Amino acid sequence: MHLDHEEEEYNLSLSKFESMLKTNKVLFFDSEEFEEIILHYLDIGKATLAKKALKLALEQHPKSTGLKLVQVEMLVYDEKLDQAEKLLNELYFIEPTNEEIFIQKANIYSKRDDHSKAVEHLQIALKYTEDYADVYNLIGMEYLFMDNLELAKENFIKCLEEDFEDQSALYNVVYCFEFLDQNLQAIEYLKTYIDRNPYSEIAWHQCGRLYYGVKDYENAVRSFEFATYIDDEFIGAYMENGKALERLKRYDEAIESYNKTIELDDPTSYALLRIGKCHEKLGHKAEALKYFNKTVHEDPLLDKGWIAITDYYVRQKNYKKGLFYVNKALAIDDQNCLYWKRFATINKALDNFEEAEFGYRKAVEYGDYQLDTWLFWVDMMMQMDEFNNAILTLIQAAEYFPEEYEVEYRLAGFHLMLNEEEKGTFHLSNGLRLNFKHTTIIQKLFPMVWERPSVQEYIAKHKKSE
Repeated sequence: MHLDHEEEEYNLSLSKFESMLKTNKVLFFDSEEFEEIILHYLDIGKATLAKKALKLALEQHPKSTGLKLVQVEMLVYDEKLDQAEKLLNELYFIEPTNEEIFIQKANIYSKRDDHSKAVEHLQIALKYTEDYADVYNLIGMEYLFMDNLELAKENFIKCLEEDFEDQSALYNVVYCFEFLDQNLQAIEYLKTYIDRNPYSEIAWHQCGRLYYGVKDYENAVRSFEFATYIDDEFIGAYMENGKALERLKRYDEAIESYNKTIELDDPTSYALLRIGKCHEKLGHKAEALKYFNKTVHEDPLLDKGWIAITDYYVRQKNYKKGLFYVNKALAIDDQNCLYWKRFATINKALDNFEEAEFGYRKAVEYGDYQLDTWLFWVDMMMQMDEFNNAILTLIQAAEYFPEEYEVEYRLAGFHLMLNEEEKGTFHLSNGLRLNFKHTTIIQKLFPMVWERPSVQEYIAKHKKSE
């Protein structure tokens, strides 16, 4: 009731002020009313109204330190840092133990990227403040700006010791633990936090995320479930729980968890995709396909949706259907390397070597530099007797994979096919040095080269020298 009364008074003050602006009548407000009005307009981004309120406030209360500190905030908001600092120095002589003066000085130093000085002033503010949580939180943020995650973490923990319901500090302390790769320590910290605040759905959710990160999926599920018991509309917890249940191969329960997110809000393409994946794992092929189609309908730009449909048909060896869907995907985004690679793989399965070669080339062009993509591309060139192009492509691949026997053996094979003995022998030597056991690459891809007595002699000679 007390809060309702305060809110009612606050709303009356705002209405009274806005009415005054319309009628041009000058009404009286106490300094605290003015502070709330000004900060309200600043919070909602109405700086012009905030400045009008400040001007009237200072006319009615010229000696109010609180209003002058609000004026400092306005000056900082307008990036007038020197003026703000000058006013703060004047206020310091009047009230040298006012913590807000040091907090605002810290804010100015922070704006100037002098975060060490900002911390110094916040440490002074700690001596005079009664709101320790707020100051510790600010110190933590300054250490974050300095990339000193250990000290940031320490101050966010101190903040939570003062006010364990400060959710931003809770998120920040978990961020620090994760950034420092201290997931297990973070879990231990959250356990102690939960002992003090067992009904914090945020803490349970963060705990679940951390357990998931260390692959303890059973405890992840337990934590996410606690989060949803506390807040039965916590969409993020239901979504994360679905992921953890999938890892445990509890696909029916995962589907339930994903469905809960759809009940609570509009369906997301991610939830629909995961439901489809779960149905596929359960062998419900028709249901899986239905949800994959819903996924691309919900978000045609989500590549994972199109890939799921394409891969579904490829697994069924229905390559024509797979090609149909990957072509639909390419019509929407023809610069997606994942689409091009599938386009190439399907055409390869259909013995459409020219289309496959084109697909692998496009996949590399749009950023797929995986070794297998280069090798599949080269193997397609071989099918088309494009030996010189294959060599040029392998030389490119060697820039990304300089010590790769699969590249070297292929270079050896192509050069020897072209009777370029010196180059062929050089790359054959490299291949044998990198991985002698896989001479079968030459045998399988270049049988005519393999059967040459000179090649067999070279391989035998290398074997003896090992």
